[in-house]
Amino acid sequence: MKIHYLEIVTPDVDAVCAAYAAANQVEFSAPQEMLGGARTAALADGGSIGVRAPMHESEEPVTRPYWLVKDIEGAVAAAVAEGAEVAHPPLEIPGHGTFAIYFQGGVQHALWQL
Repeated sequence: MKIHYLEIVTPDVDAVCAAYAAANQVEFSAPQEMLGGARTAALADGGSIGVRAPMHESEEPVTRPYWLVKDIEGAVAAAVAEGAEVAHPPLEIPGHGTFAIYFQGGVQHALWQL
């Protein structure tokens, strides 16, 4: 298993990015529109981290790992077969890949296919 994208949703994006940058000697990008305005930085294993503000007033702060999968449709179907509830069906982000989000066991889970 590999985390392709680690998403942090917080109302204080600048403070979180500053703390992560200082602790890890990394630099965060300007907001990336295609990633919900997330400021991103590279992870050592080739993935990335994105820190963004909530996109609507009911979105709660969350840390959401996006697991890299070869077949996102199959992975979502397998999760649903085990009782997961799809929160966001697979959606392609041009130039980035396809993601999906589901809820299971009181936790938000996410998948990413390149």
